[in-house]
Formats: sequence, C-alpha cells, structure tokens
Amino acid sequence: MAMPSQPDPRPQEETVKYEIIDGVAWVSFNRPDKKNCQSPKLNRQMLVVLDELEFRDDVQVLVLTGEGDSWSAGMDLLEYFRAAEAEGIHKTRQHQREAYSWWERLRWYEKATVGMINGWCFGGAYGPLFACDIAIASDKAQFGLSEINWAILPGGGASKVAADLMPYRKAMYHAMMGENLTGQQAADQGLVTECVPHDQLKARVQEIADKLKKKDTQALRATKWAMRRVMEMTYDNAEDYLIRAQEALNDFGGWETRKEATKQFLDEKTFKPGLGAFDKTKIKGE
Repeated sequence: MAMPSQPDPRPQEETVKYEIIDGVAWVSFNRPDKKNCQSPKLNRQMLVVLDELEFRDDVQVLVLTGEGDSWSAGMDLLEYFRAAEAEGIHKTRQHQREAYSWWERLRWYEKATVGMINGWCFGGAYGPLFACDIAIASDKAQFGLSEINWAILPGGGASKVAADLMPYRKAMYHAMMGENLTGQQAADQGLVTECVPHDQLKARVQEIADKLKKKDTQALRATKWAMRRVMEMTYDNAEDYLIRAQEALNDFGGWETRKEATKQFLDEKTFKPGLGAFDKTKIKGE
C-alpha cells in the first residue's frame, strides 16, 4: 500500500483515464506518482467511468490497467485510511462503500473485462483484480499482501480473493508471510490467468480482446456471470441454475443466435466451434 505525504491536489476527473479504440475501452488508474493507489477521489471517478462505458455500443471489452510502472499499490493510506479515521467511523464507512461499489460493479459488468497487470498490485488492488474476468500479468509485475508487515490483516476482500483463487497452503503463506509474488508465480498459483514478457503485455491483451469481440455479446455476458455464480454452489444447484440461465439467454434472442451459428456450422460449414467463433455480423442488429 502506498502512502503519499500530502493529499492529492488533482481534480477527481484526472484520477482515471480512458480511451476507446476499435471496440476496446482502455481504462487506467491515473496516479502514477503515487503508484496508482486508490484514493476516495479515484474510487468515485472509477464508478463514474464504469457507468459511462457499460452500455455504450462502441465498447465491447474493457481493459483495466495502470499508468506508469504500477497497476495499483492498493489503498491510499493517507486519504483512504488516516484522514477518514480522523473524522470518525462514518467517513471510513463512506470510503469503503465507494471502493467496494465499483469493485462489485466490475465483477458483474455487462461487458467482458481484462486486467492488464503492468506492475505493482498490492492489498486493496486484489479487489479489482478479482473483478476482472481475465487477468494477464507482466513478468515485471509484483503481487503482495503486505498488511501483516504493519500489523493488520488483508481486508477489503483481499483475503477472500487469495483464498478463492489460490491453493489453500499457498494463500495462507502469501497472507501470513507478507512476501511478494512475481508475475510468473502469481500465474502458477492461480492469482492471474497468465504471465507474459513485459514487452508483449499489451499485444497479448489486445489479442484476447480481439477474440472476445467476436463472441456473441449476450452469451458472453451469461457465461461470465454463470462462472461466478456456480463457484459457490453445489453441483446440483449449479446444474439447475445453468438450465435456467440458458432459458433466460434464449429470451434475450439466444434462439435466433443459436440457429444462425448452427446453420454456419452444419449447413455452410464456415466455422468449427473448437477452432473459433461463428460470424455474428450475419445476425440482424449486429
């Protein structure tokens, strides 16, 4: 976690950057001089940005990364913690609500999301890391739960993220020892999807985004939500949920989409499901 010496004077709007390029919204934590630690301003602005982008027709995939050499060093110790504690529990609760609300929004986002972990990812950054559907790390990235080193526990969901994504013994060691993981170690232990050389990071994320853009939008959304829901279900409950989820998908136009995809596979023989996606541009409205 990062601790600036004085409050950040920049306007709230400047704490998050984004640009939309060919269907991909590249969203960045924008406090590079503070290792992109999450201040109350940044948390409020991130929710504004997510709201603005979620239902735009020109956004199919959202990539979350960080300006400079860090993804996010966690929560801003001065502005998020110390300043709030000086005002009282009501301010602490407000700051928590502002942070957790955009992490939750990102977990259930309408569009596919990819975390591009370009550098430091510590503590409170595990919340948005978990919220991203896919996470690609640079081999220069560092992951850490350093809270134990200054006598607190990994809160804000960080312990839950480690416990859910990592093997139990690895997660326990990670939380108790306060030792950093490299990008490759994070990938090996399940904290991120994969690790690539730093100079190939953006190209790999672009490749993934380009493939996601070719998938059916409604099916992709239903799939990512289903995967999150079934994690905490018994097999029987998950089986029943997935049947109902497919029925709901059908009501969103899934029948027509499946008919077109089946026609392209069986009749036109223009694609193979195991090797790529069907041509969704042939569906009316796409």
